[in-house]
Amino acid sequence: MMLYPAMDKLTSYVPNRYMLVNVVARRARQIAEAAEEIGEPLEEKPVTLAINEVAEGRLDAGSTDLMRAEEEQE
Repeated sequence: MMLYPAMDKLTSYVPNRYMLVNVVARRARQIAEAAEEIGEPLEEKPVTLAINEVAEGRLDAGSTDLMRAEEEQE
């Protein structure tokens, strides 16, 4: 089974799978909370959106302050 985006592409931005899970989970929570706050339904699941942000290079292991990705979303 092929996954998109590929794991090697994701780990080029976040070097460790466990860290990747944490970064994606934190960002997915932010996306879900923001959508709920403004009452906007999401077309895709928050986790999918967060993974795509990593794959596009907008979110990486250095993104302890995830505000940059959140601001780009708006």
